[in-house]
Amino acid sequence: MPEQTHGRPRAVVVGVQLPGVSDADHASDLSELARLVSTLGYDVAATVTQRRDALAAASVLGEGKLKELAEWTGGGGEVGSGAPAVKNKARAKWAAAAREDDAVDVGELSQNSENHEGIEASGVAGASGKATIVVVDHEITPTQARNLERATGAAVLDRTGVIVDIFHRHARSREARLQVEIARLNYVAPRLREASGGKERQRGKGSGEAALELDRRRIRDRIAELRDRLVAIQEEQEIRRRSRQDQLRVGLVGYTNAGKSSLMRALTGSQVLVEDKLFATLDTTVRALVPETKPRVLVSDTVGFIKKLPHDLVASFRSTLDEALEASLLLYVIDASDPEHEAQLEVTRSVLREIGADKVPSKLVFNKSDRLGPGQLESLVVNARERDAIVLSAHNPENVAALRRSIIEFFEASMVDGELSVPYSVQDRLGDVYESVRVVSEEYDERGARLRVRGLPAAIARLKRTFASGI
Repeated sequence: MPEQTHGRPRAVVVGVQLPGVSDADHASDLSELARLVSTLGYDVAATVTQRRDALAAASVLGEGKLKELAEWTGGGGEVGSGAPAVKNKARAKWAAAAREDDAVDVGELSQNSENHEGIEASGVAGASGKATIVVVDHEITPTQARNLERATGAAVLDRTGVIVDIFHRHARSREARLQVEIARLNYVAPRLREASGGKERQRGKGSGEAALELDRRRIRDRIAELRDRLVAIQEEQEIRRRSRQDQLRVGLVGYTNAGKSSLMRALTGSQVLVEDKLFATLDTTVRALVPETKPRVLVSDTVGFIKKLPHDLVASFRSTLDEALEASLLLYVIDASDPEHEAQLEVTRSVLREIGADKVPSKLVFNKSDRLGPGQLESLVVNARERDAIVLSAHNPENVAALRRSIIEFFEASMVDGELSVPYSVQDRLGDVYESVRVVSEEYDERGARLRVRGLPAAIARLKRTFASGI
């Protein structure tokens, strides 16, 4: 059995290879899940896999594999063995299995998200050096999760639960926190369990309501409240987006950990978070390209994608993805050092296709070229040339400067020349002109300034309307 890394609990990854899934795809899925588990703060002690026509209805795995799994966790290996449930925060937060005889405090669940420390197991398995959590690379039912817990004595999460928890940890802005909390509550609701002994609580005059029903109703009410708050925030963001609609905008999109945030830093000089972890960035950040151009070019860093991204999270982050839909140019950032980068690109394209962003002009950017050997790099350059793509390392200033020139050239091709008349009465609006278009020359007469400009047709038209109305 592998040695445990000091200070980090252990996990076991479980996968079932179903018909139609190749060995390579199955291995890729499990490798990616292992990275997710590592991001969650666990070392992967083992991977248990099995070929089956379908997931076992009761416990995902067959009896033999279930016993093999239990050897890593210290459990009995049988669903009906009555293995004691390990006490851990996973169960308290996700399944609400060991709650008091009172309603689940959904408000407290929300408050706890402010200082959430992730899933930490502290039961018998952890004390003995065994794995304390089992992570399944499939969406599993609450019954399957409960049976696996009985057989293994460890906490159980499926892939969706892991991703939701990682999103929860990394959300920073108000919008992202609300979006993630909605997704978490949607995940928790069907996994709530009855209090031990099937007790019922009575709330209100003359009416009885089962504990489970009460908890689920309170969660539904909380989700409705969060959605109302989210709508208000998104309306504010929509106003900001409309104010930028005729500006030059570049959206960085791609698979999680492809290096979008590193590229954002390099292009804009901003101090956005950069970590070698999955889903380090969940909040859309908008900064100006530096050195600044005339007109200014805005660059936005967006949430990354991943295979089997939970539907609730895709829906929750729809407004974040709208930033890509409204961009003038999308840069598909690809981790060229990852053997799965073509499949990852297709995942990105698929998600953006769902919101119609596949129609936005785009360019491929093969990042992390510094991690490739000479032969790999040469092959990539040939591939990129055939696809009119760019090969770079976000840590190479020359590469970043070349990308910056490519962005400017793209926008230059869309610009036109025009003239603006700016009355003296609205000279305070000249700043808007210099921010929105490039001023080629300016002259003054008795009525005001006459400017020759170059910029996007929409920006020039807006400025003409502004100065014609005197607003």
